[in-house]
Amino acid sequence: VQLQASGGGLVQAGGSLRLSCAASGRTFRRYDMGWFRQAPGKEREFVAAIRWSGGTTYYADSVKGRFTISRHNAKNTVYLQMNSLKPEDTAVYYCAAGSAVVGTYDYWGQGTLVTVSS
Repeated sequence: VQLQASGGGLVQAGGSLRLSCAASGRTFRRYDMGWFRQAPGKEREFVAAIRWSGGTTYYADSVKGRFTISRHNAKNTVYLQMNSLKPEDTAVYYCAAGSAVVGTYDYWGQGTLVTVSS
């Protein structure tokens, strides 16, 4: 599975962005999908994940209630809708494919930069 993340950019605090992650291959629907982020000088952290069926989602406490993960299996795409953005959400965001239950991800996209200005 090859992953291509897009949709990052510069936004003011309180604004919204929607990230997309397009996957190649017919096996996309077999994988749970996750979003992670890495801020400058910090370790990569989990943001959100969605099971292969789309029926179960997981969120980091820091984004719960503000971010929504979704997927469209027919389009081989997973989304991250980010609302009420804060400066501390500034990071490179990565999508990944693997197992949300086990917490291991085998395939990673290249990342898209989100910058939230105060």
